[in-house]
Amino acid sequence: MTEVVRAEHIGKRFGPVRALSDVSLHVSAGEVLGLIGDNGAGKSTLIKILTGYHQPDSGRLLFEGRPVQLKSVTHARSLGIETVFQDLAMVNDLPVYLNLHLNKELVHRPLPFLKRREMKRRAREALDEIGISIPSVTAEVGQLSGGQRQAIAVARSVFTRNTKLLLLDEPLAAMGAKEGGLILRLLAQLKQRGDLAIILIAHNYSQVVDVCDRVNLLQHGEITFDKPSRDTSVAELLELVHAEYRLQQ
Repeated sequence: MTEVVRAEHIGKRFGPVRALSDVSLHVSAGEVLGLIGDNGAGKSTLIKILTGYHQPDSGRLLFEGRPVQLKSVTHARSLGIETVFQDLAMVNDLPVYLNLHLNKELVHRPLPFLKRREMKRRAREALDEIGISIPSVTAEVGQLSGGQRQAIAVARSVFTRNTKLLLLDEPLAAMGAKEGGLILRLLAQLKQRGDLAIILIAHNYSQVVDVCDRVNLLQHGEITFDKPSRDTSVAELLELVHAEYRLQQ
């Protein structure tokens, strides 16, 4: 597999608070890496560094084998790095097809009229291709279920963009079994493409073991555990986290 991103000895402080001290991780195309850790472990800080939102104080990033300094979120996106945060950044009163084309609208030239029919066709094809069941691309996003909204946010990150690395921040949070199943099936579809590296932040260890190829545990600003999912278990992950909790008491 082709390695997409590698972080080496990443450190980050916010004033007196050390968010990350020495983080090293890597993920390849066609691979889903599960990133777990307690609240405050630094997962979100690490994701924001990988998206260009924060700059690391130390260490380096390599993207597709070459050292890179991500200057901004826009710069990261230009390289093919996309993120879906918990707030989704969807426009509820716009239809599905316009949300999928947000800031990527197709327009006629020279008159700047939207190519609505073409955008609807492309949206339908994109959703069908990755197995997202949405009754109509003209439905307002605000009328859809949480799972459908999350699926559209994920689809938007890989639709009309040359996405190579997809970062998912708690996509399964506060979802029931049915809606969570929709997102897990979507991740499986994206994994099968073979050209996309995915980092998944999640708290449900059972889902992490089921859907991810490897699991990384972030503690004390470092990756303290890196193991293939097939060689670990929910019980082992829980014991690692609980052992750390007991040490802090």
